[in-house]
Amino acid sequence: MSGLDRTLFRAEAIAPETAEFNLKLRELLRDRPGPDAGGVGLPLRPPEPSERARTIRIAGRDGHELALRVIAPDHPKGVYLHFHGGGFIGGGAAQSDRVLDRIARNTDLACIDVDYRLAPAHPYPAAWDDAHTAAMWLIENAHSEFGTDALAIGGESAGANLAVSVLVRLRARHGSTGFRAANLMFGNYDLSMTPSQTLLGADAVPVSTDVIQRCTSAVAPRREQRQDPDLSPLYADLQGLPAALFTVGTLDPFLDDSLFMHVRWTAAGSPAELAVYPGGTHIFTAFPILLADQANGRIDAFLRRAGRGPDEPTAGLHRQ
Repeated sequence: MSGLDRTLFRAEAIAPETAEFNLKLRELLRDRPGPDAGGVGLPLRPPEPSERARTIRIAGRDGHELALRVIAPDHPKGVYLHFHGGGFIGGGAAQSDRVLDRIARNTDLACIDVDYRLAPAHPYPAAWDDAHTAAMWLIENAHSEFGTDALAIGGESAGANLAVSVLVRLRARHGSTGFRAANLMFGNYDLSMTPSQTLLGADAVPVSTDVIQRCTSAVAPRREQRQDPDLSPLYADLQGLPAALFTVGTLDPFLDDSLFMHVRWTAAGSPAELAVYPGGTHIFTAFPILLADQANGRIDAFLRRAGRGPDEPTAGLHRQ
């Protein structure tokens, strides 16, 4: 599953269970109303709050308070900073409890999700600034709060965009990211739209081209800003970034985003792994199928290594 193998993209590569689930998912969504400003209309179970979760509140930019939701083992080996998905317009940190409970249990990492501000009430750069603020807080406080400086970062969909943009900001402004690893799941790295966002998205579930366009218009209403490297990190200088794992399914409208970003990450001299899953739709890792178990197992193994590897220097990282 590592690297780019053309057989992964053939119809016969899709397992029967995955194909059957995708048909059921399409049937489930057939009569659902379209997305509105409150979310992207994904058929996920309601969040189940973790009994282990607690909230840390820190000062954000512009005088607002930023909430960090924490799920941690008793003696963390590292810390994983996660940004939830939701197309920049929906979701919240609590929706990640099930995912972060699993990661904390399987990796011994303390896990943090960020309640960043959402569009359209807060368009770009609000979410990006909140993500940067959370990363700087963690770099400065990880040892005192969690007893470790071993840091990983990541997210899914819109959250993967924020994670990469944070890494680029830290490297550009401070000369070092402070993070060892990046777990990047089916990210949207080009808000001006890669080809697959329209070609696969035209008939995609659960996220279609129409949904993508509505989310993009909410967070980045001006078309001329959508290739800004801070907003669309596919266009950024990716040198000096940590090891990354890119996870994506072959039926995801953001397939090209991960394929292109993996190549650019590697060409910039940064370590990168690419995991492509036949028949995987957008956010397939959240669904009760074997394909999700396979992908989540690889993600957990990748993050476990982040808690054991050599530290990336964090000296000289100061708030800006």
